[in-house]
Amino acid sequence: MKAATVKPNLRNQQRVDIVSDIVIEKPDGCQLTCKISNLSRTGVMVCCNQKTADQLIPRLQAPTPGSWIDVKAHFSVPVVATQPVSIFATGHIVHLRRMARDEFQLGIQFEDFEGNGFDYVDRYVRKLLSDMRKPA
Repeated sequence: MKAATVKPNLRNQQRVDIVSDIVIEKPDGCQLTCKISNLSRTGVMVCCNQKTADQLIPRLQAPTPGSWIDVKAHFSVPVVATQPVSIFATGHIVHLRRMARDEFQLGIQFEDFEGNGFDYVDRYVRKLLSDMRKPA
């Protein structure tokens, strides 16, 4: 299957708050589980503890353009209510923020998706944005 490439739209994409597990794989194959805090078509914000953040970002030095950290991400989205779809994406850690003593946020910018991953993320984000606009 041909991988879909994401255009670097970055901050102009609307985000939706969700809570879900995500597995982040480093280039050496080490896999770490974090929690998604929000998702957009071009990236994902994840929360983790200091130990996990330190494993993903050596010395907890915030990434800068040109020194982004390559990762793979695996998570699921419920495109069909009864059947979640697995998303496999490559990307870069482009953001680090300390939220509390043992809580960090990492921003991952998607680069490529396997299969129809981008379409599934796009559909899921559109659905959640649409649901937010509906009157209660």
